[in-house]
Amino acid sequence: MTELSVPALSLVVLIGSSGSGKTTFAHKHFRSTAVLSSDAYRGLVSDDEADQSATDEAFALLHHVAGVRLRLGLRTVIDATNVQPKARQSLVELARAHDVLPVAIVLDVPEAECVRRNALRLDRTDLGPHVVSRQQRELRRSLRFLEREGFRKVHVLAGVEEIEAATVVDERLWNDLTHLTGPFDVIGDIHGCRAELEELLGELGYPITRDEAGRAVDARHPEGRTAVFVGDLVDRGPDTPGVLRLVMGMVAAGNALCVTGNHEFKLVRALDGRRVKVAHGLAESLEQLAAEDADFRKAAQEFMRSLVSHYVLDGGKLVVAHAGLKEAYQGRTSGRVREFAMYGESTGETDEYGLPVRYPWASDYRGKALVLYGHTPMTELVWVNNTLCLDTGVVFGGRLTALRYPEREPVSVAAHEVWFEPVRPLEAATFATGTAVVQRDPGVLDLDDVLGRRVVETRHLGRVNVREDAASAALEVMSRFAVDPRWLVYLPPTMSPCATSTLEGLLEHPAQAFEYYRAEGVNTVVCEEKHMGSRAVLVVSRSAQAARDRFGVEDGSTGAIYTRTGRPFFDDSAQTEALLARVRAAAETAGLFEELESDWLLLDAELMPWSAKALGLLRHQYAAVGAAARASLSEASRLLATAAERGLDVAELAERTTARGHDADAFTAAYGRYCWPVDGLAGVRLAPFQLLAAAGANYAVREHSWHLERIDRLVAADPELFTPTARVTVDLADPESEAAATAWWTQLTAAGGEGMVVKPADSFVAGSGRSGRPVQPGVKCRGPEYLRIIYGPEYLRPDQLARLRSRGLGGKRSMALREYALGLEALERLVSREPLWRVHEAVFAVLALETEPVDPRL
Repeated sequence: MTELSVPALSLVVLIGSSGSGKTTFAHKHFRSTAVLSSDAYRGLVSDDEADQSATDEAFALLHHVAGVRLRLGLRTVIDATNVQPKARQSLVELARAHDVLPVAIVLDVPEAECVRRNALRLDRTDLGPHVVSRQQRELRRSLRFLEREGFRKVHVLAGVEEIEAATVVDERLWNDLTHLTGPFDVIGDIHGCRAELEELLGELGYPITRDEAGRAVDARHPEGRTAVFVGDLVDRGPDTPGVLRLVMGMVAAGNALCVTGNHEFKLVRALDGRRVKVAHGLAESLEQLAAEDADFRKAAQEFMRSLVSHYVLDGGKLVVAHAGLKEAYQGRTSGRVREFAMYGESTGETDEYGLPVRYPWASDYRGKALVLYGHTPMTELVWVNNTLCLDTGVVFGGRLTALRYPEREPVSVAAHEVWFEPVRPLEAATFATGTAVVQRDPGVLDLDDVLGRRVVETRHLGRVNVREDAASAALEVMSRFAVDPRWLVYLPPTMSPCATSTLEGLLEHPAQAFEYYRAEGVNTVVCEEKHMGSRAVLVVSRSAQAARDRFGVEDGSTGAIYTRTGRPFFDDSAQTEALLARVRAAAETAGLFEELESDWLLLDAELMPWSAKALGLLRHQYAAVGAAARASLSEASRLLATAAERGLDVAELAERTTARGHDADAFTAAYGRYCWPVDGLAGVRLAPFQLLAAAGANYAVREHSWHLERIDRLVAADPELFTPTARVTVDLADPESEAAATAWWTQLTAAGGEGMVVKPADSFVAGSGRSGRPVQPGVKCRGPEYLRIIYGPEYLRPDQLARLRSRGLGGKRSMALREYALGLEALERLVSREPLWRVHEAVFAVLALETEPVDPRL
């Protein structure tokens, strides 16, 4: 049996005469969708697979489809004779264009057997033996030149028996280590600084193993972590051999991985005797290696020669390359991929120091994988999108830095001295003195990230679709009215009401909320008082410096307060800062920053009074309706009373008009409860109900008791600002518990309260009931008087109530669940320090969904 090793990502070119069995072989060893047959494409463009006049159009289409598949990372098999060099060359060029390996599989079947097989096929009756003879001659002339043509692997199967006995085995590319999940410690450029490397490994928890001469030859982490070196181990520093000896030992023992840097590449060329310019620290390495024995020099040379351009790790979530790697090159193999991984992308220009100007590829990076790299010395660690440069210039007197993955925790040690003066001055006069990481997101909001039809992948609800027209409407809001996008890290979801009640005089009642959660397998719910104000999201930084470090905001602001559509809550920034200062002081007193080990907090709250934000709405809509109703109905009642005095029978109409007047008075009283005067912050009240997130943690999925306990501490710290949220816990298996909660709701709404929100006690619940989807994070159950504001003064009249009971909730529930999943996704991306454009993708989608045609009264 012959095993054919074929890379998982490659362009496989089958070569053989007509009748050699290429199609049978292709469908036996590869999935049918991967096989592109020239005969099939002739049929597509001409309705006749044997129409040779359609060959050019057929191959043009075949090459296009092959290119699409290769761009998407799918192995592709070309089923054609491919016996002519010209046909093969175009396929080799196609593979190179997509940075994949071209593989040739030759089916060398005797000419007579090919002729016999063709004679048995009705679609080959016009194919004479002379055609097979010509193809066989072309095949023979080609065999010894296939590797020279550019095929990286060539498999020749001679004869029918060898072809039938062959098996195809998937081969991992050298850069494909997706099966290794870590944890990893990725270490930046070392440049011969062996002492600093040993110190850093000690900080990372790797005990050093030494040989008889006391030299470091290995380091193994007791918890099985793997060190990953980004290259540039050599040159400039005092002990290149020492660094190589240690890293080589760690790699050989399976305790480390290493990719090549441009300095290793150049050093190997120098050791090979090639002509290279001895500069940038190469002279130091050559001199230091000359003092080593020949065996070590040879081993070091072969080790550096064997280093690959980059590694793809942890299921594709992590990429390590010396100078970084854009998404299109990740997991690919070609000369240009290797060059990019070692040097980055040059603009073709040189700066005033004679060094090439590199294109800032990270600024445009939109890949899902985290890319860790070095090459360009930085004075501080700076996240740019989902990338981080770990070269902090140890050889220039800076620091040697590592990043723990997946923790994303930086660890660094200071250089023992300045070992080499840089050709180009570094960006700042001093190096970072610690391991703080600064967040920088160039091009915070790119139109390409949000325009058009979007599909957002969420952890809890799969794919959420955003229509193109909805995206355009959301873009209008975000671009014209939203807060600084660096603060816009979350938008709260809408909330669905409970199912419609059939009880007399009620549209909503707790029984329907309890029944919904019981049907979804929820055992315990929390009923929280619903405050009538305006939804507010608060991002609170501990200081202006914390805001700069985490959110990249450098205008001195310490946070933001914005509405559920992303608009600033206050027009006056000073008022915003004053309220943030109060919240920050309360959080300090409550110990939240210390407890959560965070310099920032994200809160979801209700800001009151309602009139503080909705004054225009109140004045021009609700107050106008109330005033007009009271005035007109009062006059109507007077006229009807006069008519009755004249003996006209208007009693029924007068009674109905009086009832309508009472409804109008009740309407005015309903919205009036939620309005009161404010002067600056005097009169402003804040009712937080969730502590959504802090550094490194999404708390939105924590049980509600956790949130409420911490919110109670905020209320205690500043009772003049914070309003407590009353609540009742309900056991859905206990009728008495339900009855008590219902009585509480009745009392709450009778006293003028808006109502309550019923939530699963565990906050996030993956549905185990009828739907299998996540359950609603909360359903609102509003009181009958509050609903006058929503449905109008006379909604409780029997005819109106009967009509409203037919309201459809399906669209609202679907929207609420999708927005909830998007909100959780935004929080997960935020606390994982994903680039801001990834957070915005989910936030923007929430805003876009709000444009869907759903009854706003629900």
